[in-house]
Amino acid sequence: MPLPQVRKMNPYAIVETGGKQMRVEPNQLLGVERVRVGKSPKEVILDKVLLVQKGDALKVGNPYVKGASVVCDYVKESKGPKVVIFKMKRRKNYRRKRGHRQIVTELRVKEILFKE
Repeated sequence: MPLPQVRKMNPYAIVETGGKQMRVEPNQLLGVERVRVGKSPKEVILDKVLLVQKGDALKVGNPYVKGASVVCDYVKESKGPKVVIFKMKRRKNYRRKRGHRQIVTELRVKEILFKE
C-alpha cells in the first residue's frame, strides 16, 4: 500500500485590516478598505497578524502574534461595488434612496515576516 503524499503548504497568515479578517499568502492580490499611505506609496505593512503558518511552525496570537507582520506592495485604489440604501414607509409618501461606493486599496502580498 503506497504512503500518502504530504503536500507542502505555502506559508500563510491571517491578518486583520479594516475590521475584517483575511487569509493571505505570498503573491496574493487582495482588496482591503482604504489604507492611508504617503505621497509615493511603495510598501504597506500589516502588523495586526492573528495567525502565522510557515513550514511546520504554527503560531496563534493572543490576540496578535508578536514580531509578525505582512509586507505588501501598493497596487492601486479604486471604488468597490455600489450598495443601495432604500428606506420607505408605506402609505406615508416617505422614500429615501442613497448609494455608497467604498474606496478599496489593492495590495499584493510580498512576504510574511515571522520570528520563530
